[in-house]
Amino acid sequence: MTEDGLKKLKEELQHLETVERPRIIAAIAEAREKGDLSENAEYDAAKEAQGALETKIAQLKLRLSEARVLDAADINTNEVQILTKVRVRMKSTGMEKTYQLVTEGEANALEGKISVTTPIAKGLMGKKVGEIAQVQVPAGLIEFEILEISL
Repeated sequence: MTEDGLKKLKEELQHLETVERPRIIAAIAEAREKGDLSENAEYDAAKEAQGALETKIAQLKLRLSEARVLDAADINTNEVQILTKVRVRMKSTGMEKTYQLVTEGEANALEGKISVTTPIAKGLMGKKVGEIAQVQVPAGLIEFEILEISL
């Protein structure tokens, strides 16, 4: 994971704990004031939202506890690996595309960041400049020529 990815996780956790949790607690208190809890849909919805929020907070804390920040100096650009950017050409169309291979939590297709768990990333991993990666995707087999690997 990058330093930026770690920072985003910490910011999201802080937001959930300091903004969302108090908001839900207030919603539960307000629903309680309305009387009979057995037939109070607002109370049920707020309790359900609280459960979902606490689950998300627990998941984020787990991800943070297991996170490992990778130093760019330790990344080898001789082959495609996590955190490298790879410029490829689709053999069938000649179209060029640049991907950065990142963790699932950092993936963002609009920024060209794809998770290392995707079929494309798996197919590119370990390849070197000039090699052809054959990637099986739901639409069929795609061949990518590796043009450049960078950070």
